[in-house]
Amino acid sequence: MKAVVMAGGEGTRLRPMTSSMPKPLLPVVNRPIMEHVLRLLKRHGLNETVVTVQFLASLVKNYFGDGEELGMELTYANEEKPLGTAGSVKNAEEALKDDAFLVISGDALTDFDLTELINFHKEKGALVTVCLTRVPNPLEFGITIVDEEGKVERFLEKPTWGQVFSDTVNTGIYVMEPEVFDYVEPDVPVDWSGDVFPQLMKDGKPIYGYVAEGYWEDVGTHESYVKAQADVLEGKVDVEIDGFEISPGVWVAEGAEVHPDAVLRGPLYIGDYAKVEAGAEIREHTVVGSNVVVKSGAFLHRAVVHDNVYIGPHSNLRGCVVGKNTDIMRAARIEDGAVIGDECLIGEESIVQGNVRVYPFKTIEAGAFVNTSVIWESRSQAHLFGARGVSGILNVEITPELAVRLAGAYATTLKKGATVTTARDHSRGARALKRAVISALQASAIDVRDLENVPLPVARQQTARGSAGGIMIRTSPGVPDSVDIMFFDGNGADLSQAGQRKLDRVFARQEYRRAFPGEIGDLYFPSSVFDSYTGSLLRSVDTSGIAESGLKVVVDASNGSAGLVLPSLLGKLGVDSLTINPGLDESRPTESADARRSGLVRLGEIVASSRAAFGVRFDPVGERLSLVDEKGRIVEDDRALLVMLDLVAAERRSGKVALPVTTTRIAEQVAAYHGTQVEWTTTSPDDLTRVGGEESTIFGGDGRGGFIVPEFSSVFDGTAAFVRLIGLVARTQLTLSQIDARIPRAHVLKRDLATPWAVKGLVMRRVVEAAGDRFVDTTDGVRVVETDGRWVLVLPDPAEAVTHLWAEGPDDASAQALLDEWSAVVDSAGR
Repeated sequence: MKAVVMAGGEGTRLRPMTSSMPKPLLPVVNRPIMEHVLRLLKRHGLNETVVTVQFLASLVKNYFGDGEELGMELTYANEEKPLGTAGSVKNAEEALKDDAFLVISGDALTDFDLTELINFHKEKGALVTVCLTRVPNPLEFGITIVDEEGKVERFLEKPTWGQVFSDTVNTGIYVMEPEVFDYVEPDVPVDWSGDVFPQLMKDGKPIYGYVAEGYWEDVGTHESYVKAQADVLEGKVDVEIDGFEISPGVWVAEGAEVHPDAVLRGPLYIGDYAKVEAGAEIREHTVVGSNVVVKSGAFLHRAVVHDNVYIGPHSNLRGCVVGKNTDIMRAARIEDGAVIGDECLIGEESIVQGNVRVYPFKTIEAGAFVNTSVIWESRSQAHLFGARGVSGILNVEITPELAVRLAGAYATTLKKGATVTTARDHSRGARALKRAVISALQASAIDVRDLENVPLPVARQQTARGSAGGIMIRTSPGVPDSVDIMFFDGNGADLSQAGQRKLDRVFARQEYRRAFPGEIGDLYFPSSVFDSYTGSLLRSVDTSGIAESGLKVVVDASNGSAGLVLPSLLGKLGVDSLTINPGLDESRPTESADARRSGLVRLGEIVASSRAAFGVRFDPVGERLSLVDEKGRIVEDDRALLVMLDLVAAERRSGKVALPVTTTRIAEQVAAYHGTQVEWTTTSPDDLTRVGGEESTIFGGDGRGGFIVPEFSSVFDGTAAFVRLIGLVARTQLTLSQIDARIPRAHVLKRDLATPWAVKGLVMRRVVEAAGDRFVDTTDGVRVVETDGRWVLVLPDPAEAVTHLWAEGPDDASAQALLDEWSAVVDSAGR
């Protein structure tokens, strides 16, 4: 006997899950509903099956193919238009006309004994046997009355409570003889219960009803879909579950990684190659699909999560459904009954209220509170560039596919035959992404100079030597799961705002240039990169007095790429140095704030015990520098900026220094004391670079370990800053602690406030209004200066739904009071 699986329905009540996926492919415990149906058919010997398809038919065909993987023979009958339950089977008449056949829905979950149903049909000599079951609420189903012999006496489709006369309903499973096709008109919509069965009864044809025992759930609503998952996990339905039951009710599929410190409270299911980190908690009736990542601190309860979903740290999912390829960012919350469609982005700390529907390809911005369904808004990435280039979680937000498109867009902004320099840090993720970038550049008629693993300043300097631009890929500072794709201009500086916008436009339009076969770009690897860099550095920066000073310094390379350039540099400087942590460590391409602090403490101990003049610690890519004085005390980054400023200004006695507006105004006092002046810039690195490249600039810094040495380069360079610092200390004969002691203490405090994108403009208007007659500086954001010199800066973040506030006063309490006052202004506008 053959079977017919009806798989053509749109499943409109299940949208948005069925917006981009046919209902039969919806997974129940990580397998499509229809696969459970096909496995049931095979279990009862029904190996030859015709599948009727209509809505998104190609997806069903592509998934199941000819049925070979299931050990079945599948053929398909395609409807050009909806033909109803009977019309769709009539459409497959040619394959069914020789023998009795079984009809079953591809989107109902059941474990009925189909063999018993078929035997009943044969025993009764029926033309049609309707499979029936008893349900507590029959309103959504067709009610059927049978006599003592099992013969159908009456049908009623979807009754009201006033019409309910039985709890026995039609399951949509039938056994039929081919003669039934005589009652079905071809190529027009026809239903079994509404059209065919009443006519058969009128003509006295034998229609029987078989009341089946077992499980049956018509997965037609979100509630029934979630219930079906729970029922499978509870063992209420006899279906196969892939994987291993590692403890009662806890199923884990092949290749899944579950940390021993994750909390699992079954029954639950974790799909193949999923990863659950320590500190995550997964509770009852949760289904985690294939390749899902559940980060530390995440909480899931009665959540159904489809494949390839990223669930960020400290997110909270309860009683919801999440579609495939969706990213749920840190501390997001999705409430009971909410449904998130495929390929959505749920921003950090956003809340999706219960029963809200978010349709596919939508973005919920960080911090948003969503209490109505999101249907029409399109997904877009309004801000491709952030503070560090294009940044995001590796293989979640930043994928090889995205890297290829970005590189193709960048290449399109350049002339054919131009040269681009590429580089990376020592992480595996950066190495993999760089290969994708190089391929895209070459395919766009760009020649590539690949430096491989070098410090970031070396990548910038080499880019400036004849390249049209550069791309550096590194692990995001302090975020080991994330990467930054950094784009440089021909001077090795970050792309200007105009350059970023140009790249943004090409990327958004997807208008990528492709090379003809003869135009494919070359790839070559320049030699002597480090010698070239150190030679140029030592020719540019004043190193007089170093060799004669007898200075001893301790250098911590942080197991990063900065260590690659130090051996030749230190040798040529002629300084007595001790280098620690020089080797590359692939497992630590970046470091947390705590690890950095611990490293500085250790560096301080070595400096003090070895009686060195000072110690320096590079970040892993050699861009930034941290200081420890001769007593082993850490010189905080904001103080290090003032110390360097004091040393440079004291020696040069003229010129200007480039500092962002967030820097303490004590910097003005230090500069003025030595006859120099401050030029305030925006917080954007490219603006600091612009001023740093001007002829009269003698120094620049950002107060976070980034220093500009203008005589060598206009960008942050930890190695150049180190060389300059040695020369300055050698010539002044002062220790770092002595210099630090003569500079007044600063009291600058910072606070970040969540601000929805939609109200950022309103926030800034309210700040200006609240400033009243006070002096307002709009170099970057809005800086309000009090008459006594205290100031507050309110600055909206360009890439996140956040507003930053800085305040400076004569003491911490005063600065804190300013922060509280202006935070209230920002909060009132954001409500």
